[in-house]
Amino acid sequence: MNKKLWEASKKLKINSNLFKFEKFISKRFKKNFNKNYEKFHSWSVKNSHNFWNSVWDYAKVKGEKKSIKVKKSPKFYKNIFLPKSKLNFSENLLSKNNNDKAITFISEGGFRETKNWRELNRNVKNVGAFLKKINIKSKDRVVAYMPNTSETVEAFLATVAIGSIWSSCSPDFGVNGVVERFSQIKPKVLFVTNEYFYNGKRINILERIPSIIKKIPTIKHIIVSNYPGESEIKQLPKYKYIKTYNWKNIIKEDEIELKFSKFDFEHELAILFSSGTTGKPKCICHKTGGVLLQHLKEHQLHCDIKENDNVFYFTTCGWMMWNWLISVLASKASIVLFDGSPMYKKEDLLLRIANKENITLLGVSAKYIDSLRKTKKDFKKLYKLPKLRTICSTGSPLSEDSFKYVYKNIKKNIHLASISGGTDIVSCFVLGNLYQPVYSGEIQNKGLGMDIRVFNEKGKSVLNEKGELVCVNPFPSMPLKFWNDKNDIKFNKAYFNKFKNIWHHGDYAKITNKKGFKIVGRSDTTLNPGGVRLGTAEIYSEIERFNEIKESLVVGQSWDNDIRIVLFVILNSNYELSEDLLKRIKLQIRKNASPRHVPHKIIKVNDIPRTKSGKIVELAVKNIIEGNKIKNKEALVNAHVLDEYTNIKELQY
Repeated sequence: MNKKLWEASKKLKINSNLFKFEKFISKRFKKNFNKNYEKFHSWSVKNSHNFWNSVWDYAKVKGEKKSIKVKKSPKFYKNIFLPKSKLNFSENLLSKNNNDKAITFISEGGFRETKNWRELNRNVKNVGAFLKKINIKSKDRVVAYMPNTSETVEAFLATVAIGSIWSSCSPDFGVNGVVERFSQIKPKVLFVTNEYFYNGKRINILERIPSIIKKIPTIKHIIVSNYPGESEIKQLPKYKYIKTYNWKNIIKEDEIELKFSKFDFEHELAILFSSGTTGKPKCICHKTGGVLLQHLKEHQLHCDIKENDNVFYFTTCGWMMWNWLISVLASKASIVLFDGSPMYKKEDLLLRIANKENITLLGVSAKYIDSLRKTKKDFKKLYKLPKLRTICSTGSPLSEDSFKYVYKNIKKNIHLASISGGTDIVSCFVLGNLYQPVYSGEIQNKGLGMDIRVFNEKGKSVLNEKGELVCVNPFPSMPLKFWNDKNDIKFNKAYFNKFKNIWHHGDYAKITNKKGFKIVGRSDTTLNPGGVRLGTAEIYSEIERFNEIKESLVVGQSWDNDIRIVLFVILNSNYELSEDLLKRIKLQIRKNASPRHVPHKIIKVNDIPRTKSGKIVELAVKNIIEGNKIKNKEALVNAHVLDEYTNIKELQY
């Protein structure tokens, strides 16, 4: 039985945003939920249009709200919330314009700088005006190949302020990874920094740019910023047919007037990229109003973020949690950006920052908490964390031991909110709330407005049984579309192929007796090491370059409270899996995909299981190496080869 670890005090509950919102709803609709989360949640999904309309009003969204009714459609994802309503995403994030602190940037080396709301407003407006000056229009794509700096935030807000569509890649992606993503959306502008740092190593980004622009001819403008705290760029690089600009020259002027035009609720905001399990990463296009409403709900009602709070989430610009973090500005709270290795020289670097910066909400991966646990240190003795009210954990399931460790060794009186969602919805399906206790190993409950269930193979809701995580009602942060996906073929296959007109998320989950959730892994072939979702396609594309390898198969193995990547290879005749070959494989993947894609184990096999149509079956191998039962063996043309994957010694350590 899972142990109750924490419960909010009566005072904390009645001072929470959730309680204030409950009173707001009670007054408006003559309802009384008496701090009962299950009742409140049930009302929110049965009265979806009233709920989301009320989130808009409670959070004081700036915009023009028209009809509150949901424009119904037979297709799940075609339901439109708040139809004909208009808003500007950036305007809602820049609602403060004073000398209060808005952004703090901290590098792994310790460089720190802050920007107040006035500076943030000025820079966003100046960059937005500049983009208009170079003829960038609404719905044009603007991309960034940037570390997690305040300049990246400003570039994002400037882009969406003028109605252009944003997309970004973390600099730990290699050239091929960047090209595979950005080439699909044909951007006109590229924001880039000159370099970045990771684990003490200085990495030049500009030297990669010629290879990138060669394969993305639509890029006509490159804006180069300087890595914070480092020496100034002496000379801008020059490229044929492309204009380059210095970031500092764009923002140095007095604030330029920039009108915040209103865009449709469904207007394209940003393109995030899927993992890419069967080909190039899918371009998931998110919409302005849906993302804003969902984030306001999660920040204020589930995480209790309030004005002047200080929120720190460890993330990169290639992860959806970066978008989630930036939206915190809409709640008039400040944000902390960290760039670099979270354990550079100090295993507890993030805790040190949280303590020094008086952080109110700290967001980390489950992997990070597990790493702290393995130190066996009592960090309560080192850090008081006086302002910290909430720790969020995401990316992968947080183990029971890690839950207990947080309360025993980090902070006793803390709301530990394990959360889970994804790039697909740029938000959460299941997360925390202050009305319910925290139990070890469990996510507290479903998000308000989200009718989340667990289905068995027959499409029936189940309790205390592992099944597929689904959402049975539409919600505002559903993606608008996949870019370049004619007739939504890929879109439907991704989310609606398993259960008719019901969102299928690709997570295995279980609902407990307490109505909490346990995420137990992916039901598809997506890899999830360190909580960052990766696709297998980018690994396969690099493996294909090796003459020594005839065929390969990649899976994620649950290991040590995380996922590790395992690569199985069939070698061509006369070749061996030598140390040299192992080294070259890892180097190739690291260079052209990213360090996260590098397999932890590379194992030689004689054959690979496949269907009768010739498709390799990654999921069957994943289940075998994790000791799960294999369903539908009859669908395999060579089921006997699975014996080779059973009890492999190399996968036992």
